[in-house]
Amino acid sequence: MKELWVEVSDSLQEHVKDALLKVAREVSGTALVEDNLLKAAENAGLRVAAKAGGKIQLLEHVTEGVVKKAKETGASTCARFFVRQRSDEDAVVKAAETGVDYIIVGCPNWKIIPLENLIAKIHGRSKLLAEVSSSQEAKVALETLELGADGVVLKTSDPKEVDATEKLLAKMKPPNGEAQLKMKTAKIIHTKPLGLGARVCVDTCELMRHGEGILLGCQSSGLYLIQAEVQENPHVEPRPFRVNAGPVSLYTLAPSGQTRYLSELKAGDEILISDREGNVRPAIIGRMKIERRPMMLVEAEIEGERVKTIVQNAETIRLVTAEGSVSISELKAGDEVVVYRQPGGRHFGVLVKEETVIER
Repeated sequence: MKELWVEVSDSLQEHVKDALLKVAREVSGTALVEDNLLKAAENAGLRVAAKAGGKIQLLEHVTEGVVKKAKETGASTCARFFVRQRSDEDAVVKAAETGVDYIIVGCPNWKIIPLENLIAKIHGRSKLLAEVSSSQEAKVALETLELGADGVVLKTSDPKEVDATEKLLAKMKPPNGEAQLKMKTAKIIHTKPLGLGARVCVDTCELMRHGEGILLGCQSSGLYLIQAEVQENPHVEPRPFRVNAGPVSLYTLAPSGQTRYLSELKAGDEILISDREGNVRPAIIGRMKIERRPMMLVEAEIEGERVKTIVQNAETIRLVTAEGSVSISELKAGDEVVVYRQPGGRHFGVLVKEETVIER
């Protein structure tokens, strides 16, 4: 779980400090403060990091003895560094070796390369928090070297930036807070060739593997896993960045856990890649390619309900199964395919479990 700390400086105006403490309590729960704000932050219900005390002890000197003594009080420990050159990186690594719980790094000059180096060197030893001043900087820090920092310390005078950064972190969580989606199998009832329709190919900025693709369906309660174009065939080169997704009206699952219509998506948006086990990862869309193509209706049964999807009627479109994948041209009644089942209604893409919605 990526962490968000809000730094509140005593130099800010009183109303700004109060607003930041309030929004920090609402969206992150943790604040980094100067000593004279310690009591105010604790009274606001925050987990506080400060030199004078709090749940997280901000250490001025980092040695094994100092870290051990601080932890004996029941506090977590934190060290802070500014990284301007290679020797500063070495000091951070040395601090991680003492067992300190958190290390905050500010990179005033080069921001990405030093962070990449530190993620590689101390990942899994101490939690690395990057100092940032905006949600845009937070996004870079949280995605650097793919693993990203373990969290960010946001230094801002604008409470709206705290909200924006919290929303960014929420988007980086798996949908519904699950480490995996609970995938199920649905039994094919029948398929039916249809006429022409506006079909979307989703080209991503990722490379997908066998068994990976995008969740799609006519009903938000039952999304089929359509495999990326990774299969070798004698006529077309594999395009592992692409999912031939189906008509513009289909639902797909976004990283936020909301559903989106394919027609809404465009280059630069994010989409969710899944595999048959339900492991998920976000992907940036590089292109949405819409063309008129012949379609095929697919209908299956799961948990007593019928769920449908429509795909292009072409041999390269494959549905993921428990052990492999099957071409739409070979799909027949009785076959079982992988589906993400989530009953309930959707209001502008947001799940409302209690709402009854019938989609045919």
